[in-house]
Amino acid sequence: MKIKIITFHKEYAKDFYTLNIEWLKKYFVVEPYDEEVLSNPEKYIIHKGGFIFFALLENKVVGTVALMPMQEKGTFELTKMAVSPEFRGFKIGQKLMQHCLDYAKDQNFKRLLLYSSKKLENAIYIYRKFGFIEVPVEPNCPYLRCDIKMEYPL
Repeated sequence: MKIKIITFHKEYAKDFYTLNIEWLKKYFVVEPYDEEVLSNPEKYIIHKGGFIFFALLENKVVGTVALMPMQEKGTFELTKMAVSPEFRGFKIGQKLMQHCLDYAKDQNFKRLLLYSSKKLENAIYIYRKFGFIEVPVEPNCPYLRCDIKMEYPL
């Protein structure tokens, strides 16, 4: 299976939305903040200095992830990682994760943060496998579903 990872293209914005809405609805609820960011990825991620990557299999989007800039310079939130249900189990999420880590190192980012839920056991396993460490969740966390925050210092 030859997966190609590319940067944001406007034509794939609907895939970014669809892939993320699928897992949010399956495990949680779609929060207003999610709906806003997913519906306007250029406004909330790209135009603010962030990045969105897509995993393609034969020109079909099968996964996505974003790096959204945080207030602290050089810090990005690894967010909106999703893999199409029919392609889970093929390590596409891990390929996206490695791409983000390599990209962050190449760009001299200071650190990556992520917010998640312990309910997503497979995701938490992958984050730990790649070296993310758990840090305290701040009281004003942007996601209601969040019960774990992790950091990857670069």
